Amino acid sequence: MLLLIDLDNTLVDRTAAFRRWATGWAPAHGGGPADVDWLISTDNDGYEPRERFARSIAARFDLPDPESVLAELREGMVQELELDPRVGQALVEATAAGWSPVVVTNGTVRQQESKLRRTGLDRLVSGWVISEGVGVRKPDARVFALAAAEAGLPLRGWMIGDHAEYDVGGAAAVGLDTVWLPRGRSWPDGLPYRPTRTAADCAAAITALVGA
Repeated sequence: MLLLIDLDNTLVDRTAAFRRWATGWAPAHGGGPADVDWLISTDNDGYEPRERFARSIAARFDLPDPESVLAELREGMVQELELDPRVGQALVEATAAGWSPVVVTNGTVRQQESKLRRTGLDRLVSGWVISEGVGVRKPDARVFALAAAEAGLPLRGWMIGDHAEYDVGGAAAVGLDTVWLPRGRSWPDGLPYRPTRTAADCAAAITALVGA
């Protein structure tokens, strides 16, 4: 059975990792609590384009080289990531039960593969599809088809993710069932679709599917 899973804030807690990075990086560059809050707010949960974000950071902290800031930003995020052992165990159990977990993520190949290897997820999934590498991004239908092909399976199964449009909307449009991770949010108003299920976190989502 095909099991597509988002990476950031689904398989790994990106928000917590960024907060750890910001809390350490800002004081090391002369910043205080307000600068940490600014970093977290401006990051926009990872949706602020990295190059533009690096330029903004360089300007705020009066740093001469945005490229160096960008490198620190990317490397620091990877180093701060941690894999919840419950997620790892859930993936092992899913694979043993006949599921084929494939990561479907937007982002650059270098950054996202670094995250997969840093956390050991590369050894726990059947494969991955990264938007930069395939030339299409979620919610484009093609990225889900490519993920199914990565597993050698038809495009039938489930998608787990935290983004209402990219993960749930994109997957629902190609006929996949979906599990949405609210992360304390309400489902957005006005969308013409809803998730098949919701779950408190990724481990709980995978465990529930395997158990069913």
